[in-house]
Amino acid sequence: MGNVSGGSDMKAMSDSVRTDGQSRRGVLKAAVAGAGAVAAVGAATSAAHAKGSSRGAPTFVLVHGSGSNSYGWSPVLRELGVRGHRAVAVDLPGHGAGAYFPLSYQTPQDLERLRTEPSPIAGVTLADFAAHVVDVVRAVRRNGPVVLVGQSLGGVTVNAVANQVPELISHLVYASAFCPTRHASVMQLMTTPEASTSSLFRLTAVQTPPELGVNRVNWRSGDPAFFAAAKDALGSDLPDAEVRALLNTLEPDESAAIGAADARGLPEKWGRVPRTFLRFTEDRSIPPALQDLMIREADATTPRNPFRVRSLAAPHIGPRDVAVWGDELEQVARMCR
Repeated sequence: MGNVSGGSDMKAMSDSVRTDGQSRRGVLKAAVAGAGAVAAVGAATSAAHAKGSSRGAPTFVLVHGSGSNSYGWSPVLRELGVRGHRAVAVDLPGHGAGAYFPLSYQTPQDLERLRTEPSPIAGVTLADFAAHVVDVVRAVRRNGPVVLVGQSLGGVTVNAVANQVPELISHLVYASAFCPTRHASVMQLMTTPEASTSSLFRLTAVQTPPELGVNRVNWRSGDPAFFAAAKDALGSDLPDAEVRALLNTLEPDESAAIGAADARGLPEKWGRVPRTFLRFTEDRSIPPALQDLMIREADATTPRNPFRVRSLAAPHIGPRDVAVWGDELEQVARMCR
């Protein structure tokens, strides 16, 4: 997921101190399908980034979550643009213009065929996601510092990119995003006690066979129970009309390989880059307890470069007031000049 919504006011909070009948594997697949998060750095880390961060204003590179696309960042792009910032929202491979919508997903839906219809995204890997974003980072780095932002499942791509080109990134931002370090993957993180209350476990995925290699969610389902679960997972305070509009921007398929991939941030690579975690206190998909676990494990991995943590009163899709997004990202931009 990882769509971003604009709308009514939601105040930013102050800095934080830090199914039925489904198999366990099926429940985890459903959870991963639905997921779509001032660093007190040591002198060596600061020095390493000072030279690369000295030229020009930063460019934000925004990475979406599972089943989403660059359109989900549109309100934030608009907000950053009117504030005079450069920002680029990527479509990860197999998403956006490259997304595949199974024929059985169209109206009228063929629910039985939807279980088995192949999707080309099954062959897409985390390495593909990372390679795509690395190319974007290299391109925009010519203009000055780069702030790489990931939301929800987009956090694993942020990790993978920072493992490859830490010298090109001035700051990492995790908007309630997965950040594996001690746990290797999203699948492993979702088995922790801290994840047990996640609403994603109640968001029923289409039961595709494992060999299909796809996590599939029928966002167009007419089942009232599915709609209620989706609303709870994305933003329980949203009006129903806004939830329906949001669901119509989402894509049904995600590669099963993404949630299972080893996405650990490497201390000697990813761990060199200053980072911020936007902690969404009303997130029911990645509960605050799970966000806190990832923050603790990341800080233990690189104790000289801990997360800068900001707690925001927001559900999984983020603050509905885009000015909150703008304020938070502007604070990061000022740190990169």
